Amino acid sequence: MRRTWPRSSGSASTRSGPPSRRPTSPPSRSRCARGSTPRTRTTGSGRSRTSDSASPTARRTSPTCRSEPRTLNLYGTPRSPRGTMDRVELGNSGIKVSRIGLGMWQAGGKNWGKDVNDRDCVAAMVRAQERGVNLIDTAEVYGEGHSEEVVGRAVRQIGRDNVVLATKVAGYHMRERDVERACRASLRRLGVKEIDLYQVHWPDPWDQVPFAEGFRALERLWKRGLVRAIGVSNFAVRDLEDARARLRAADIVANQVRYNLLQTEIEAEVLPYCRQERITVLAWSPLAQGVLADTYRVGRVPRDSIRKQNDLFSPKNLREAGKLLRALRKVAKAHRRNVAQVALNALSKDPIVVPIPGAKRPSQAEENAAAVSFDLTPAERRAIEAAAQSTRVETF
Repeated sequence: MRRTWPRSSGSASTRSGPPSRRPTSPPSRSRCARGSTPRTRTTGSGRSRTSDSASPTARRTSPTCRSEPRTLNLYGTPRSPRGTMDRVELGNSGIKVSRIGLGMWQAGGKNWGKDVNDRDCVAAMVRAQERGVNLIDTAEVYGEGHSEEVVGRAVRQIGRDNVVLATKVAGYHMRERDVERACRASLRRLGVKEIDLYQVHWPDPWDQVPFAEGFRALERLWKRGLVRAIGVSNFAVRDLEDARARLRAADIVANQVRYNLLQTEIEAEVLPYCRQERITVLAWSPLAQGVLADTYRVGRVPRDSIRKQNDLFSPKNLREAGKLLRALRKVAKAHRRNVAQVALNALSKDPIVVPIPGAKRPSQAEENAAAVSFDLTPAERRAIEAAAQSTRVETF
């Protein structure tokens, strides 16, 4: 049975299995170093794309926001004007994404609460883009494709060139023929011709489908230009090494994993490995499903079908989380921010980590986007880290 990331053990450097490597791209997909001459990348279909710094006459550049500059007035004065946000490269792909992304699991339906509706989810995505967010993440399994359809509606309003689209293929679709079918179904629901980041949702824990088969199919989609970059989700170091060894020309550019100030398992192995190998970490559940938004406490817990099954909301864990929340409240008050913004800011201290919090409403998307528009002092960071280290929640 394959081990998934939360419970991995041992040093990454002493693991058995395929050695870690960085496959060499073919000339048409050559990678240039930071600060080198901008390159034109050609997909397997012969179409060319130019990186952010290249000529604006290219058919499609890495998405940028085109909103008119305007200063935000949300929880104090941020350092970035409206419609702008610092960008980081997605692995070694040349694709630039905002420091905060937007996860759209909740757009799959009512499992996240009766207050979820398509109109508000679309409005949240539009508002996020207006505030500088260009990365939107979804998956084929979210509401059996409904989330992708809702994201597609938002993309038509936002404009395809203004968004980096990330979606995921389910583990049960990793047979060679199924991968392409799943990809084309996602393209149809999203209403686009290419997916910017196509991720494997979970590694197969029973090894029913050999890695070689599924990743061979993914690389073929990459060469044909149906996907711009390949990523994974919830992969341990051993899984990452195995997957990368199966790719001949492409490489894994992102690993999407659970990561927040309460659940820090990836800091033992996955995060150091990704930092060393220049693989972007997309942090799902960066607010611990609302616990770090200071929304829930003992006696006031969520009732939706997703979170009521999460043992993070047990009375014991909620009481324990209070230690960290007290530290976050103190910092939030000093900056005239809310607790969620401080939690997201602290998590994004590592340049390879991109939190992707969800948002049901435009106001939530706006607050999340402003989370990286202020700086914590070294003393505040130390206080938050100390509180996080002393907080011990018990979850899977």
